[in-house]
Amino acid sequence: MMIKEMIKSNSFIFNMIKPVRKFQILFFHSIKKLFFNINKWFRITNFVKNSRYLKLKQFKNIHKGERCFIVATGPSLLNSDLEKLKNEITFSMNSIFLAFEETDWRPTYYGIQFTDLFKKYKNKIDHLDVSYKFMANVISKKFDVSDDYYIYPLDLLNHNMKHKRFHTKFSDDAYAVIYDGYTITYSLIQLAVYMGFNEIYLIGVDCNYSKDKINHFKDYNLVDSNYTSTSEKMISAYNVAKEYADCHNIKIFNATRGGMLEVFERVDLDVVLEKDNDSIRTARHN
Repeated sequence: MMIKEMIKSNSFIFNMIKPVRKFQILFFHSIKKLFFNINKWFRITNFVKNSRYLKLKQFKNIHKGERCFIVATGPSLLNSDLEKLKNEITFSMNSIFLAFEETDWRPTYYGIQFTDLFKKYKNKIDHLDVSYKFMANVISKKFDVSDDYYIYPLDLLNHNMKHKRFHTKFSDDAYAVIYDGYTITYSLIQLAVYMGFNEIYLIGVDCNYSKDKINHFKDYNLVDSNYTSTSEKMISAYNVAKEYADCHNIKIFNATRGGMLEVFERVDLDVVLEKDNDSIRTARHN
């Protein structure tokens, strides 16, 4: 029997070791957090001028006052939705490339922060036919990645810690920090705000996770071990994003077909795009 199993089988020893182990985890988490914040301070004060995140600065407010669509990978997403977005500025993420053989659409900006998925599809992601690829530092620290990735500083906060209450923050400065919101969609919302977008539409954000159902529009056989609380965590973060948006004249809409996300005003994707087409036709006629 392994030592770990022996300890677990002995309740007295286990109860003695458990608080020590908890303290170790908290201690090392605090140390990592301290170094992250020190590095952030050096970066934003320009004390360090060769930061790996420096390339992010070129995106500051480049889409000021424009609208964008953030395409998540929930089961409600349809290939026909992607086709409708060919002329829009779009963000997408993680496993979206599994649909590329079925559509000519490609996202303007692609993001990845799911380490296990990157490990499984690294070669494919490295060679994606997209204009810009963003990657969380939690991946770039574990893999050798090419210079065509734009690395962003993801602050995991308490993502990997057990706690009684979910919490996160919202950043409008991607060069300084992007805060974890238990989903890459939350990271991309922060990137979109950094780029200056003031009208953001979410698609495929179902926020409905279960062990016994398909959680993505394309199955890639990777299951989040924290699926039981995933929806609750995400929704708590989206509430923080809405609070920020409401205070800064930014509109975030949910154009997802169904799902559990009710934080943002719901809109019909077809209606949004049709109104835009009507405006173009009217302008041409005049």
